[in-house]
Amino acid sequence: MRETSLINFSGYAPVASAIDPIKVVAGQPHPMLDHRYSDATQQFHCGTWGSDPGQWRIHYTEHEFCYLLFGRVRLVCDTGAVQEYQAGDAFVVPAGFSGTWETLESCRKHYAIFEPTP
Repeated sequence: MRETSLINFSGYAPVASAIDPIKVVAGQPHPMLDHRYSDATQQFHCGTWGSDPGQWRIHYTEHEFCYLLFGRVRLVCDTGAVQEYQAGDAFVVPAGFSGTWETLESCRKHYAIFEPTP
């Protein structure tokens, strides 16, 4: 039988991540990523992500569960619908969502992503 290891989220060891400059709408966000796990199919991923204030265009091909550890963010759908989240909030961004992500206050979140096969 193959041994399976549990994934621990304690500690935070981020590396710089990038946002395509053409997608940045406002500010100078500096995202940081602490990726902890991807399954063998490369469809499921989880870790911790954070960013300084800024706003950028997003288009999700994946489903993402987010749990905001601290900070405040605003997501605006291309339809005009607006949702704001703060520390302690949990939410899902479904595949197909298109709009903007705005980090209003420096934030950090745990994430779990599922990428469906095309």
